[in-house]
Amino acid sequence: NSPFPLVDITITPDDEIMQHRRIAILELLQKHIRQRDLMLLLEQLVTLIDEGYTSGSQLVAMQNYMLQRGHTEQADLFYGVLRDRETGGESMMTLAQWFEEKGIEKGIQQGRQEVSQEFAQRLLSKGMSREDVAEMANLPLAEIDKVINLI
Repeated sequence: NSPFPLVDITITPDDEIMQHRRIAILELLQKHIRQRDLMLLLEQLVTLIDEGYTSGSQLVAMQNYMLQRGHTEQADLFYGVLRDRETGGESMMTLAQWFEEKGIEKGIQQGRQEVSQEFAQRLLSKGMSREDVAEMANLPLAEIDKVINLI
């Protein structure tokens, strides 16, 4: 039994990775996932998708990995370009669904926060103590102090 050979993808040149056909897109992402902005990889990713070596399951794995570990300031543009280039159509559409879901969750959370703050304002205006208001509104004391400053 010989040891399993490992390849350090971080020292492999991008041009060489681009020649790896079916696995190239995942290797490229793995190498660069921690870089400041994945937009810098967009051209290479589009090229690899256009070459047609990437399967639907690889595209799904790619998008999940990018969503969990990657970063880009222009997420809508980045994922929009990839979705437009992707031939299967469906796997990249889940990105739009993911962003929509995250937006809905954030909106619900903000709505709950606003309701709690309004409730706290009403309780405070009735003369209730900060501590009791914090407990009843399920808000930290620091948040109650912010509400007090708004009154």
